[in-house]
Amino acid sequence: MIKNISSKAGFLALVFVAAGLLVPSSPSYSATQGQQRRQDRSDDRQEARDTRQTGREDARETKDQCLEGDDSRSDCRQDKRETKQDAREEARDGKTE
Repeated sequence: MIKNISSKAGFLALVFVAAGLLVPSSPSYSATQGQQRRQDRSDDRQEARDTRQTGREDARETKDQCLEGDDSRSDCRQDKRETKQDAREEARDGKTE
């Protein structure tokens, strides 16, 4: 009797596993599209960061060149600020495109 119950339980387990394999799963392409969108956003953010970093480097160079010249410190600060602002604007434009 116990042997008969055990074999029935094993058979039922096998049937459930087989049925689980036959049930179609939900489409997985939606997760892949979501991952692609996240990757695209991440790439956009990285490009914007790189643009801003380049802008900072350019601003430092601008300020150094300005200080070597005859300009006042306030003029040099303004030049540096404008250079950084231009880089920020360029980074924002790159993210929205």
